[in-house]
Amino acid sequence: MNRTPNDPRPQVLIHDPTLRDGHHAVGHQLDADQLRTYATAANAARVPIVEVGHGNGLGASSLQIGRALLDDATMLTTVREALTSSKMGVFLAPGWGTSGDLAAAVHHGADVVRIAAHCTEADVTERHLATVRNLGAEPQGVLLMSHMTSPDRLAEQCALMVKYGAQAVGIMDSAGHYLPADVIERIHAIASAVDVPVIFHGHNNLGLAVANSLAAVEAGASVIDATARGFGAGAGNTQLEALVTVLERHGFDTGIGLREILAAGDVAADHLMKAPPSIDSIAVAGGLAGVFSGFKRPVLEAARTEGVDAIDLFLALGERQVVAGQEDLIGDVARQLKAATR
Repeated sequence: MNRTPNDPRPQVLIHDPTLRDGHHAVGHQLDADQLRTYATAANAARVPIVEVGHGNGLGASSLQIGRALLDDATMLTTVREALTSSKMGVFLAPGWGTSGDLAAAVHHGADVVRIAAHCTEADVTERHLATVRNLGAEPQGVLLMSHMTSPDRLAEQCALMVKYGAQAVGIMDSAGHYLPADVIERIHAIASAVDVPVIFHGHNNLGLAVANSLAAVEAGASVIDATARGFGAGAGNTQLEALVTVLERHGFDTGIGLREILAAGDVAADHLMKAPPSIDSIAVAGGLAGVFSGFKRPVLEAARTEGVDAIDLFLALGERQVVAGQEDLIGDVARQLKAATR
């Protein structure tokens, strides 16, 4: 990890997707005032990177997974105006977003662009990473549902994304499935295979997001994602205020003001969410089953419609290794469970 001349402590870069991942928790319905208010607070706290957009990324607003209240351009321009010192990040999953979406995002001021792929499909990021690089923004690559493959395969996939031009690479614990030992094994494998910063993005289904993030740092990750009050799908993400405090206590420098980030957490609680995320039985079942955290609402709806147990439905989806983008399968699996109980 890098060390500054005036601070001998190892540095950890915090990447804050509150205004992107948090969208999952509110049906992608954040308005311009909410975006502006939180971005202003995060900027005041010296959060290095604030990510914004539809929960599934650029170009993802749709009937299938939810239409956002605002279009991408409005979200980006609103947040860009509020970030006087923090960088602005965006997220794109090939298949949802296009090269045109990338060009528009950079035009609207995106500094950091993450290109996401399923954990075994890094090859789909090649063209988009090249596009970001040519546009002059910082390209990063992240692997989704990373628990679905081995540490060595993750390392190979991350090395591919570096070859394609990614300036940072890493993994998302999309289902909140990991234990700290799982994270250590995977981050160590990736850090040993690449010469760029390694990213970790945690979810809190099993109550381990902060512990897993600390484990990632100790294993070699230097870019960690976290959201205010854990705002995100299901049980939420790694809680930003808690993570910054824990990292500081462990001797890492985040450059974030503690009082200011606590204030930003209060802003998020007061202005972005009806209630902070909680680790309920459904969240735990999703983490155990290894199912994408954003499936909580559609799983509950399908279980209620078909009269089946939501936990059974989560476990059945886990057995089928369903991933984001396959929301249509939730109803099919619910109907299969119902038929099996007749």
